[in-house]
Amino acid sequence: MGTTSQSAVQEERYSRLRLIPWWDQSKIAACNVLVIGAGALGNEILKNLALLGFRQVVVVDMDRIDESNLSRMILYRNRDIGEFKVNVAARVYKEICAEGIVQTLTANVTTECGLGIFAWSDVILAGLDNREARLWINRSAWTVNRPWIDGAIEGINGVARVFLPGRAPCYECTLGEVDWAILKHRMSCNLLAHEEVTEGKIPTTPTIASIIAGIEVQEAVKLIHGVPTLDGKGFVFEGLNHTSYRVEYSENPDCTSHYTLPEIVKLQKRSDELRLEQLWQRAKADLGGEAVTIEFSRDVIHKLTCPHCGNQEELFVPVGSVKYEAGRCPDDGYMRTVEVVHGYTGSEQFGTRRLNELGLPLFDIYTARSSAREIGYLIDGDAVNILGPLSKGEVQS
Repeated sequence: MGTTSQSAVQEERYSRLRLIPWWDQSKIAACNVLVIGAGALGNEILKNLALLGFRQVVVVDMDRIDESNLSRMILYRNRDIGEFKVNVAARVYKEICAEGIVQTLTANVTTECGLGIFAWSDVILAGLDNREARLWINRSAWTVNRPWIDGAIEGINGVARVFLPGRAPCYECTLGEVDWAILKHRMSCNLLAHEEVTEGKIPTTPTIASIIAGIEVQEAVKLIHGVPTLDGKGFVFEGLNHTSYRVEYSENPDCTSHYTLPEIVKLQKRSDELRLEQLWQRAKADLGGEAVTIEFSRDVIHKLTCPHCGNQEELFVPVGSVKYEAGRCPDDGYMRTVEVVHGYTGSEQFGTRRLNELGLPLFDIYTARSSAREIGYLIDGDAVNILGPLSKGEVQS
């Protein structure tokens, strides 16, 4: 019997991938990937990224592993129950791709993540189960001019779709009346959040998660190589009869997500080193105008005021982070009114607060506007606290 020659050239890790004519492994190694969600879809997304050799990944999720996750999520084991999903996912990612750097954020992406992580990324991959988070990702991605890829699964059906910045339709364009009704139900009329009674209860299987996440990551690979993608379209898979088709979305001319910052300036100070008044003075100097407004990345609850007894509570927390029942006055039980702030014009009393005292996340972007110009200020001094070893790279504009 013949034996394999010892002089035969041994294939390296990514040699089979390099056989694809347009494949460039260096582009994959250099790509900054933001993964939002470490559940069923997120597990498959991360597994695929690790196998393909993506080395720079930020993963965001706020949940812990429970036993029901183990039937649908390949990265978790019995011993991991009770641990945060992002921590276990990062550890296993490194076992698959030893050269990978995975930074974890145990956070709610809509209220606890600054726009800096979106600006850092080259592509955003989402594996979520709610419209509110998708809408926030869509607006954030457009604001900093980044592409994002969405996946959704239910039962044995699913859809994957690609949204490119500055090119409609976007995710918000796809929302119909039912979607907006569900989004409205999440928030009470006074901007306090109702309990999410169905969170994490959507029926899914590991097989449909694998299919849809596979399409998502494949679209990301095509995107960074300049190969045509599902731009503005969706890939729909129906598992009962194994049928699939592409759906095209239409632009909504009244969509509010179609906004991109024309300029982003990185400030090297940290949020705890810079007062809002100081940032406003910097913006006045840069914009050269008297009427300058600093706009926040999201609305902030400033105060809760009881209309019955006058009790006031100053909060400074993002809208959506206070549950409805917490809005009741502790003295007499009346529902309090909510005072929301959107920014700073130079006259508000909270201008002496440091940026980390405003209820906004670290590594965020503050938008300064005058009548003639606007600038986004990225608080880049926070980068090391949020991105860790990945903060050494440059944020692309």
